[in-house]
Amino acid sequence: MTATIEPTIIKERLPSASARLSLAPIGSVPGLLDGAWWPRSRDLLREIPTLTGVLDACWGRITRVTVNPAHWPVIPRKVPVAGHTVHVGWFADEQDPNKMILFSYTVGRLDLLVIPPETEPAAAARLMAAATVPGGFGTASGLMADEATSHDAAEARSREEEWETDGGAASAAGAATGTLTSAPRR
Repeated sequence: MTATIEPTIIKERLPSASARLSLAPIGSVPGLLDGAWWPRSRDLLREIPTLTGVLDACWGRITRVTVNPAHWPVIPRKVPVAGHTVHVGWFADEQDPNKMILFSYTVGRLDLLVIPPETEPAAAARLMAAATVPGGFGTASGLMADEATSHDAAEARSREEEWETDGGAASAAGAATGTLTSAPRR
């Protein structure tokens, strides 16, 4: 996997709509994740200002972000945000591909599950809830794998129910018992 790194950011991009973010309750028992973020795109230049705009107000100024390049096509070194610059780093092997780590002077470190932008809203809601469980032991990739497994199981149940309503089991049972009509003998 290769990552494209932009050496300098010259122009600011328009931020996306409000951040889709869910954080664990303040003062709760710490878990492996501090919350979840569901960006609207894979454009860090566009998404980081929106995310830090929310987090700066409640957690203190975000100064540094690290990501795994697996899901980000371009990783800028610096992202201009309101009143300061956020430095972006990346770790291919050392960091969970579904996690973003944010650093601030006030809080220290926040670990967020990054939900892919193309995720269906219901699945994103389940992932956001799972990532904010106080004292949770789920890793970012573990939560994503659990969601994929439950989605596959639900899809299989849906196909089976559709087969049943189309007469699948009844038709198959009739064929299996040998109930066949035969032509009259001559």
